[in-house]
Amino acid sequence: MKIVVLAGGLSPERNVSLSSGTMIAHALRGLGHQAALVDMYFGLEAYTGPVADYFDAPLTDQWKQVDPKAPDLAEIRAARKWQSPSQFGQGVLELCQMADIVFLALHGTCGEDGRVQAAFDLMGIPYTGAGYLGSGLAMDKDLTKRLIAHLGVHTPQWQRVSYTEQEVEDLAAATQVPCVVKPVASGSSIGVSIAHTRQELHGALMEGLRFGGQCVLEQYVAGREIQVAILAGQALPSIEIIPKEGFYDYENKYQPGAAEEVCPAPIPPAWEQRVGQAALTVYHALGLSVYSRADFIVDQEGTPWFLEINTLPGMTPTSLVPQEAAAVGIDYASLCQRIIEESLRARKG
Repeated sequence: MKIVVLAGGLSPERNVSLSSGTMIAHALRGLGHQAALVDMYFGLEAYTGPVADYFDAPLTDQWKQVDPKAPDLAEIRAARKWQSPSQFGQGVLELCQMADIVFLALHGTCGEDGRVQAAFDLMGIPYTGAGYLGSGLAMDKDLTKRLIAHLGVHTPQWQRVSYTEQEVEDLAAATQVPCVVKPVASGSSIGVSIAHTRQELHGALMEGLRFGGQCVLEQYVAGREIQVAILAGQALPSIEIIPKEGFYDYENKYQPGAAEEVCPAPIPPAWEQRVGQAALTVYHALGLSVYSRADFIVDQEGTPWFLEINTLPGMTPTSLVPQEAAAVGIDYASLCQRIIEESLRARKG
């Protein structure tokens, strides 16, 4: 097939997305597909040949490893030659319309939040992963927790806050610690802080202003970090994350060796059943499809506490979904093919 692997974009998770896209494009080429790796934001502005020939353009490995720092989006905007307000770079939509399917390797607020999916639905362009509505709901941590709180899925207590710099001191004084501070709509643990003291909470809230001052303040739950992927409506074996330092933040997620990842997770069968069922409950409640990855803290009694669900989980060299798939005999390339096949079914449905 002719497949566009759409990556990059204008998101704090841009570098993660480019790594996922590079891995996916190489895997699809290895399966015999004509796979074109395209940066959604820059598009084909550096390409001078016929658009149709871009499916056979050489692939690069320069983005395979995730940069340890999140990108400066102001620098990204300034670097684009085509000064258009469109999130789609030059030639992107034209190329996508030539494809049999677009493999969405996008992460975060540029591609995982339902807007690209909605645009493609209107244009009749098939794409991978969940549809626009489920994607949009899952991207909002507050809305997701509101929707699943009455379904028997445990989730830490939380409040959504919108604040200014002048309100930080009062908000920090009124919030119980320890707590977790998270941007409402971001992923890859960008902007996430665990505050054990008022001083740490004050600093975390100040950092949250970089994300618009729209945060979720969540009860801190001690336990083991367990994540579960869903593929075609079935829970894969869970994986336990054991960071060598701190928590599973941006750096620990994408730098090789920064965290130990054990799959299947060394937990009792009853715990595995609970966490898998909780992941499926969230998946179905949001109307998701194809694949996803849900994040949990499992306490010492074996209760899974749901944190969030990702509708376009990472496919980088250190990502978790490929590891979970490998635990049931699905290698990386076969996983990509399975995602394509399930997505084509979902779009036809």
